[in-house]
Amino acid sequence: MLLEMLPADREILEDLKAWRAVGYVEHFAGSPLRCAGEALAAYRALGQREIENFDALCAAMDRLILTATALLDEMPAEEDPALIVDVASLSLRRLIARATAFINANGRGEAARIDAGAVQAEVDAVMAS
Repeated sequence: MLLEMLPADREILEDLKAWRAVGYVEHFAGSPLRCAGEALAAYRALGQREIENFDALCAAMDRLILTATALLDEMPAEEDPALIVDVASLSLRRLIARATAFINANGRGEAARIDAGAVQAEVDAVMAS
């Protein structure tokens, strides 16, 4: 993850600033991966509630990355970015684990359901750092 490499190379911030979120369908529609068609079919077979929950989870990851990037961009060069990177990376890994669990369960269960308050608290913790 680029974010985790930033403390060792501050120039990576430019790559993070250039990053743009891509939706799940858009990602797999343009993907050369062998499983792209299957991933799209599985997504489209989900119920509306599951799609909304999964999309909200993905959006939370996107917001977290954008927030951390903005904070790092505002940080003076002499300050150490490690705290922001550590908090954001931990939160992002938790969200990725939930998305992975949802995918591995074929969209069953509540793995993708996010608590907007909890996600906001994690983003607030990054901003308070």
